[in-house]
Amino acid sequence: MTTEHAALLVADVQRDFCAGGTLAVQGGDDIVGPLNRYIEDAVAHGLTVYAVRDWHPPITKHFKAYGGPWPPHCIQDTEGARFHPQLRLPATAIVITKGADPDSAGYSAFEGRTPEGKPFPTELSERGIRSLFIGGIATDYCVRASVLDALSAGLEVTILDDAIAGVDPDESARAMAEMRTRGAAVGRGRDAFRGAPDATQFQRS
Repeated sequence: MTTEHAALLVADVQRDFCAGGTLAVQGGDDIVGPLNRYIEDAVAHGLTVYAVRDWHPPITKHFKAYGGPWPPHCIQDTEGARFHPQLRLPATAIVITKGADPDSAGYSAFEGRTPEGKPFPTELSERGIRSLFIGGIATDYCVRASVLDALSAGLEVTILDDAIAGVDPDESARAMAEMRTRGAAVGRGRDAFRGAPDATQFQRS
């Protein structure tokens, strides 16, 4: 697999999921540094970079007030929905928006769309992307859902395990086990994208 067929997916590294946000995830701020290094390396190796964001309407079944499990977060056009201020996304990054449907939770990037409205699976197919490197928030929700959907679509997936943070430690551990059982690799390091993916660098279950 060459890097021209690989992409980096950065999931939901937004203000509301980090310190001081309405749904802050422990360790959310800590993964920004590793993600920035992966972004830099991805660009250097010619990978497409996708920045996925939650983009909820004010009224959605996803929020507790309307029957969902979560407090309001990442509401469209609010500060909480912005990417982390220290996340260094390149100008070429493609933003994938999910969660805009008030009747859908929108956990998976595969439910999202490009700025032009193109479904994410179509975007990947048209670019010939066959391998995804995934980091971001949250291990047990959006990362898990995106990884499982990618695997179901026949893509190779590597979870960057030094660049993810979960809501619940036990659920995150179960999510990691499930993703590996389904075929995801786990990797880390500055050379993660050389010959993407390379079994000498990554571990499979």
